Amino acid sequence: MQTLLNPHPISFLPPPKILNPSKLFKSRNINPSLHFISTGKFTVKGFSADEFPVDEDFIEKFGPKDVETEDEARRRNWIEGGWAPWEEILTPEGDFARKSLNEGEEVALENPDSIEAFKMLRPSYRKKKMEELGLTEDEFYAKQFELKGDIPEPLKTTWAGPLVVRHVPPRDWPPKGWEVDKKELEFIREAHKFSARVDLEQVQNEAKSNTDDLCLDRYKVFLKQYNEWVDANRDRLEEESYKYDQDYFPGRRKRGKDYKEGMYELPFYYPGQICVGKVTTLHLYQGAFVDIGGVHDGWVPIKRNDWYWIRHHIKVGMHVIVEILAKRDPYRFRFPIEMRFVDPNIDHLIFKRFDYPPIFHREEDTSMDELRRDCRRPPISKDDPGIKVEEEPLICNHPYVNTLWQIHVAEQLIMDDMEMNPEKYEGKKLSELSDEVEFNEENSVEYSQDYYNQTLLPKRIVNVSVKDLDLDAAYAERQHHNKLKIEAMEKGATSYKIDKLRRNHEMDEYDFVHWRRSVEEREALLRDISCRRAVGLPLEEPGRYHDPSSVAKDKYDPENPLYRYDYWGEPKSSEKTKQNRLRDFHNKGIIGRGMVWYETSYEDAMKNQDETRAMEMAETRNKEEEDEDDEVDDVIYEIVSEPQPEVNGVQTNVFSDEYYD
Repeated sequence: MQTLLNPHPISFLPPPKILNPSKLFKSRNINPSLHFISTGKFTVKGFSADEFPVDEDFIEKFGPKDVETEDEARRRNWIEGGWAPWEEILTPEGDFARKSLNEGEEVALENPDSIEAFKMLRPSYRKKKMEELGLTEDEFYAKQFELKGDIPEPLKTTWAGPLVVRHVPPRDWPPKGWEVDKKELEFIREAHKFSARVDLEQVQNEAKSNTDDLCLDRYKVFLKQYNEWVDANRDRLEEESYKYDQDYFPGRRKRGKDYKEGMYELPFYYPGQICVGKVTTLHLYQGAFVDIGGVHDGWVPIKRNDWYWIRHHIKVGMHVIVEILAKRDPYRFRFPIEMRFVDPNIDHLIFKRFDYPPIFHREEDTSMDELRRDCRRPPISKDDPGIKVEEEPLICNHPYVNTLWQIHVAEQLIMDDMEMNPEKYEGKKLSELSDEVEFNEENSVEYSQDYYNQTLLPKRIVNVSVKDLDLDAAYAERQHHNKLKIEAMEKGATSYKIDKLRRNHEMDEYDFVHWRRSVEEREALLRDISCRRAVGLPLEEPGRYHDPSSVAKDKYDPENPLYRYDYWGEPKSSEKTKQNRLRDFHNKGIIGRGMVWYETSYEDAMKNQDETRAMEMAETRNKEEEDEDDEVDDVIYEIVSEPQPEVNGVQTNVFSDEYYD
């Protein structure tokens, strides 16, 4: 939505009309002895600041002009400030939405323009209008793109030589997971051996437009294999299209009514291919989309203000020549085919390029680093954790060992149950046992709680299918150990200890395989590091970690409460402020023991100190005369009689260090 600014910010309004002058200017005499005498010949004229007369020429130059309608102002703003085709030429739905702003669901359509726009929503009515006007579809769209104002001359694309268009199979044929005849594939790939660079004069002299005498045998074999692949995968591709794209938008796969027989699939195209197409859509933030006869429309990246320079040269419905720049994964990238215009050539008019093609974020995307690597985007730098993989301990815990341990425990539980309840398994084969309840692998682990010694603890129950157990081997192993136990008891042994069972040896083997794999990875990593250092290459992926010398100390940390939107400073009752208060109290205590601060001068302080000591000595003598029998330690008596020192003007009960000497 555009905001139309007022081109005349200075406006002057006419003076307000006085409806009843007699009431407005009614005289009010404060002193009844004073009277105002007025005659008919004298007229009083008073002007306020806003009503002061100005120059008429000034009003004509800067005053308000004739008010233009909103549509006229919008059209003038488009033409003067850079007309945009997606705003001027709207789709039938957009045109109806703009013309029926105050009408629609609750209010009946009354405006003729809105009624006509509503009728234009039907394709049959649009086709009828074209027939009435006697115009084809291209002429009808071209008529809508007629602009007022200065229209630049059309671009003329010229080449130094003829434009070479070749028919060769793609280099990435066949698609992943599709097998073809190896001899035919070798025959197809030989077509790239004949491609060689030639001089421009040779191209001008030998360029041909007739393909009758050209050898296209390899290309025909490729077309045969391509048609076989299309017949086998057409339905699957359409189902995946509905799975990943709920609604259709330009650049995605066409399906349903939009799909037509003979449309080329994605493996048919390759980078560098020259195609002839028709512009179908112009988008402000994405670019132009060209129909090149495939299930995916080609994407020409154009955005924002670049449309201002090419608004007269690229229009919906025009036929263009394009070159394919890249072919990407349609399930990861938003637009799988990226192109550029060859005729008309507008590369010199595009200034704002896309840094990276837009992608999709799926639910299964867990690792953002892997996602950026797959999309060929640089990583977002983060703090270096300081972990060196080559110095980490070797890994020896295989992930399958946990499952193997569960199977081992289940087998031993069944063997114990067989020894305690033999009649339960009498006449049954262990290999024919089945699960009492249907086994669900997704819900094989159940989490609950249970009491142990009057304490509620978490409990985990693991369900294992009988089909995964080797009960025959476990039964044979149990019989063997029982036999060895009986023989040991007959020889006089007090106990029989089993070192490791069969499953324990399997776990050790898996762990040893995992350990060997980690050793090989460590050796490969050390070789890679030594080779990188010898050549001078970086050891880490460039841009993966911050440069510690360039990162400031107060960098943004999303986990720090300092960067929270509701952060208003550290609260007074926090642990930090509590520590500060304890520290201040401790420091004041130390200062009180070491020295006394005086607010008076040094001479007055010394004089007061002498007077205090003289008074203390006099009091001491009087007490000694009264109680001669009581022997009191002079040092303790001096401590008790000493006045409390003042710290910052506040008395403290902490004694000075000099009294403890």
